[in-house]
Amino acid sequence: MFRVELHAHSERSHDGRDPVDLLLEQAAAVGLDALAITDHDEIDASIEAAVSAPDYGLVGIVGMEVTSAVGHILALGIDEIVPPGLSYDETLDRIHAQGGIAVVPHPFQKSRHGVAPHITDDQLAAADAIEVYNSRLFTGRANRQAEQFALEHDRPMTAGSDAHISELVGQAVTEVDADEPTADAILDAIRGGRTSVIGHRTPWHVSLRQFGGGAKRRAQRAIREFFR
Repeated sequence: MFRVELHAHSERSHDGRDPVDLLLEQAAAVGLDALAITDHDEIDASIEAAVSAPDYGLVGIVGMEVTSAVGHILALGIDEIVPPGLSYDETLDRIHAQGGIAVVPHPFQKSRHGVAPHITDDQLAAADAIEVYNSRLFTGRANRQAEQFALEHDRPMTAGSDAHISELVGQAVTEVDADEPTADAILDAIRGGRTSVIGHRTPWHVSLRQFGGGAKRRAQRAIREFFR
């Protein structure tokens, strides 16, 4: 059984803070076996992390959090950026065309770009897995909705810290019953539903700090772009 973080952000995300090496250090320190850095519409840091991961005793999984036309979708096991702004169905098709898997994070939280309000149940069930535990939710209601949906539609379940600062990597973990410690084996096990989830909610004051820090970094980047 491998302990995997499938949803974390580096400084390459518009609202992330820390470089790749700090996320890898944290993942190793808390006893994870694998890490996927899933920046918003960026893949460079995830590729960098996947290359460096063995130096930390980790398996690196290349991924990103795609901003589709209806909300966020995690693309795991890909090689190239999946363009933002595509329809839900097209986004899944682009992920699958690369041999990756599509995991829908926080699907029932409207304020965090959850897709569920904008698509049918059949479309949501077409994802390879549903994130049923996201540490950054302020209440457990949306997590419970996601878990109930996954159970009713027999979909594999994952968890993710959704960390935007390195110290929260590993706050939520997907335990994966993979055959070997490789990215391909881990993703195959997720497809097959050989997962269990464990996690802890991010303390509300830390979530507020992450949100405030993200807003500040977005404003700073907007100002830099304006004066280029």
